Amino acid sequence: MSNPTPVQSSNPLLNVGFRIPFDQIRPQHAEEAIETLIAATQTRLDHLAAAGERGFEGFMADLDDLTAQLQTVSTIVYHLDSVISDEAWQAAKKAIIPKVSEFYTQLSLHPGLWAAVKAYADTDAGRALDPVRARHLKLTIDEFRREGADLPAEQKDRLMALNTRLAQITNEFSKNVLDSTAAFELYVSTERLAGVPGRVLDATRADAEAHGKEGHRLTLHMPVVEPILTYADDRELRRELWEASQSTGVQEGRDNRPHVREILKLRREQARLLGFRDFADYVLEDRMTGGGDVPLKFLRDLEARTRPAFERENAELDAFYRQHAGQDAPALMGWDIGYWAEKQRQAEYDFDEEALRPYFPLDRVMNGMFDIVTRIFGVTVKESSAPVWHPEVRFYDIQDESGTHIASFYTDWFPRDSKRSGAWMNGLITGGPREQGVEPHLGLMCGNMTPPSGDTPALLSIREVETVFHEFGHLLHHALSRVPVRSLSGTRVAWDFVELPSQIMENWVAERDALDLIAAHWQTGEPLPADLFDRMTRARNFRAANSSMRQYSFGLMDLTLHVEFDPEGDEDPIAVARDVMARFYPYPLAEDYARAAQFGHLFSSPVGYGAGYYSYKWAEVLDADAFSRFAAEGIFNRDTGRAFVDAVLSRGNSAEAAQLYQEFMGRGPDPDALLRRSGLLEA
Repeated sequence: MSNPTPVQSSNPLLNVGFRIPFDQIRPQHAEEAIETLIAATQTRLDHLAAAGERGFEGFMADLDDLTAQLQTVSTIVYHLDSVISDEAWQAAKKAIIPKVSEFYTQLSLHPGLWAAVKAYADTDAGRALDPVRARHLKLTIDEFRREGADLPAEQKDRLMALNTRLAQITNEFSKNVLDSTAAFELYVSTERLAGVPGRVLDATRADAEAHGKEGHRLTLHMPVVEPILTYADDRELRRELWEASQSTGVQEGRDNRPHVREILKLRREQARLLGFRDFADYVLEDRMTGGGDVPLKFLRDLEARTRPAFERENAELDAFYRQHAGQDAPALMGWDIGYWAEKQRQAEYDFDEEALRPYFPLDRVMNGMFDIVTRIFGVTVKESSAPVWHPEVRFYDIQDESGTHIASFYTDWFPRDSKRSGAWMNGLITGGPREQGVEPHLGLMCGNMTPPSGDTPALLSIREVETVFHEFGHLLHHALSRVPVRSLSGTRVAWDFVELPSQIMENWVAERDALDLIAAHWQTGEPLPADLFDRMTRARNFRAANSSMRQYSFGLMDLTLHVEFDPEGDEDPIAVARDVMARFYPYPLAEDYARAAQFGHLFSSPVGYGAGYYSYKWAEVLDADAFSRFAAEGIFNRDTGRAFVDAVLSRGNSAEAAQLYQEFMGRGPDPDALLRRSGLLEA
């Protein structure tokens, strides 16, 4: 079935079709819309649960379609609170969270629906399904059991309370991080910004003027923090900004530290109520690793194999630092590493990443990226128009080789005080093959990239270019899905597989032929000079061990808290997290170091990347290995691209992730692929 026809109403959230009326949606529309859609969905649910009375024709299709409109509208509300947040939007989101959480919990515990699903599985029709629909039925039964459908009534009530509280407190966690980030501002003179690139001086000066102040306005947005920590000669300024960024989520009135313990307690109780040892085993049961023990071993093995290079890199940096700062200079601290590492890279490779920026104007990057995916995957991307939530938002259509409209998407790339940090992709509407033809998908990409300033366009760092490609990989996974079952479509795959389509896209950023399509000087149009490309390539794995160890620290901190830490005990989870992370950094972590209290990936939603942050490294192994086929057969090889679409991008969760990978590569993954690519594979 297709998405249900929107209810006709003066509330724009009840008239959501493919062209979402973002220009009309206001916070006051949210609660009414959610209540109306929950009521309508409940009616359909009760009808579906009586399947034995009405017959089972179309049963699984109706079940798959049941929550489509509710899910789209919920996503819209959550999204708007992420990109144009204010007190009204925060209140609107807070009001709907318990309603949505309770409904979905009731759905997963609905005895009539559970009985109808099991009854359908015992019919001739249920036993004769094609492989994709048979998988849908199997996973549906598994999910009912995983969500507590067989629990006694008292335990179901407790699970309902746990799920609702988790939704509320993780939203509070996210709000505290957003508010803490938005609350910080520091005005400084030009003199204090010696060494900082001119584009940052211009942007921060313009920001100060916009706020009616003199000097430069510094915020905790990455396009400000990162270049100051990398280039500012003023060590005290670097320290001040570094410490401010570390204090996000622990300020008075916005302190997430108690929330971390409560979230861990709730998750542990939830998992044990459902029959699992811990939260990691619960959420990873249906992922590639199957439980918490495998990723723990995976990360600890990577740590052991990376540590020799990590220690060597840090010794080399310390020697370089003392050579230039003097043998009696103070020990390197967190606010020093980026600055002195950049000095070392410039000295050893004659390479400064800032030299790349003029060649990466955002529009050129986007258009070049679209050209690349046309060559590889055969799709065409063109800018279009639609109502948007902010003037900076742009809208695009995607067509396949036959000219069929298969997807559209929004982009929102620049930081705002009302916008959460980071970069992300969301699916808004899931289309795909339906009885009446192919329905288009709808999604979005958001980030916090370097914005334009005055007459200068948005000039991206190489890391920001990689982020654009990364999020577009997620978008393509959504947009190219050809799965006829909505709940198995697109990015709804095992979470440790979901990063493969995104991370593999980053590889093209390092390829000369691809760079010629995305890089051109914003003023002259000249391509990236050969000598600059060569220096970039030579410096590609500079301090790769430190970058890797940082990611291991996040993954192991996450798994330690969700597997080995006892939230009912006396230990402080913030201190436990700090102690785990301490061995992965080349400088001492302060006693009050509280990175966990701002780690939205882990704690800003009931599940999110909780117990799953290892997925980034897991998928990096897959992407390093899978890209080796493109490298061997040609990075623009259309046949290879078609094979990747057919085996991965179009298939969603219609088969096991390991099977899809095997189809593309003809074998299982090579575990050494990532270390080899990073130059960390010991002979």
